[in-house]
Amino acid sequence: MAKTKQDKKKDTEGTKKDKEVKDAKSPEVFREEKAEINLLTAYRKNIVPELQKKFNYKNIMQVPKLQKININVGVGAATADAKLIETTVKELEAITGQKPTVVKAKKSVSNFKLREGVNIGVKLTLRNARMFEFLERFIRISIPRVRDFRGLSDRSFDGRGNYSLGIKEQIIFPEINVDNVNRISGMDITFVTTAKTDEESLALLKAFGLPFIKRQTNN
Repeated sequence: MAKTKQDKKKDTEGTKKDKEVKDAKSPEVFREEKAEINLLTAYRKNIVPELQKKFNYKNIMQVPKLQKININVGVGAATADAKLIETTVKELEAITGQKPTVVKAKKSVSNFKLREGVNIGVKLTLRNARMFEFLERFIRISIPRVRDFRGLSDRSFDGRGNYSLGIKEQIIFPEINVDNVNRISGMDITFVTTAKTDEESLALLKAFGLPFIKRQTNN
């Protein structure tokens, strides 16, 4: 026998009540709250006005900003031991909180026993909040752990406002457990900015807190 409209309405109301009871008994849903990023806040409140005044920008949009951070790790030894790539991927993922991309050889080189298509490195690009979080940890925690550190060179700009530096040991990052490291490896880090000149890019990165070498000027 077909149900009347009133019967269908009662069934719908009963279903809603059962759902409400289940929701009431179920545990509270966890909601992730976005934490304030100190370096991003400092950029907006302090660095932008400072650079605008220093370079006489007419518009705030002219102030250079950090676009992205590229990290590349070459694993040449992976031609003999393929497991090194997996280890490097896990280490870089722990350092940045983002899974990197595996890089394959584009052509074969017999002198290096390299075949086309073999995994030889990993890379990733950080943007937005994750980029500022990494930069803050890199400046405040990782750089002070570099052995015999005397400052970053200011001669590694590419002429278009981008800056690159090399890290010799991945163990400077606290996310890496030294006891589990079987092989010391380095990485190349590139800071890509919207600055039109190296001078503007240097001022931006200095304002973020990157410790560049203070060069003595000849009187």
